[in-house]
Amino acid sequence: MIDLPKARSVLQLTAAGLTLMIVSACMGERLQTPPFYQDLAKTDGQVDPATAAQMISQYRINNGLPAVTPDAQLTGIAQSQADAMAAAGSVKASLAANQQLATRMNSIGEPKTAAAENVSAGYRTFAEAFSGWRESPNHNQVLLTRDATRLGIATAYSANAKHKVFWSLVMAGPRPAQ
Repeated sequence: MIDLPKARSVLQLTAAGLTLMIVSACMGERLQTPPFYQDLAKTDGQVDPATAAQMISQYRINNGLPAVTPDAQLTGIAQSQADAMAAAGSVKASLAANQQLATRMNSIGEPKTAAAENVSAGYRTFAEAFSGWRESPNHNQVLLTRDATRLGIATAYSANAKHKVFWSLVMAGPRPAQ
């Protein structure tokens, strides 16, 4: 004959033990924030160009345009733009002669490559920036640059600036033949 109170007790202890094991196993795994939701309002915050290219490419494909790939040189000139804006604490720094897109494209040996740029400030995550750019007709036009095949994207953080995170997205056509 089974002792029901004792069986219930064993069953409850077993269930409690299993629950404890499951909870402790879950505690061992840190939940990772997807790259497009990572808060970039910190000194070491950097946007992930591969994630950005993937999201922007899908948006472009949905609009009948080709995908884009990340380009290290374009990311470099985007970084110089983001850094200049963060240092000045203003998007207006992008208007300086040495920060003009044509000047920066020339600096990487692509003076004739078709290119367009989004600059902005205040978005703390790539998801926020991407949403904001899609909602702004001028920024959306850059995302949907017809001839673009490559992109460079960068952020810079300024603790003392009102908007904290400064963004530059450069969309460009194919690299010229050497």
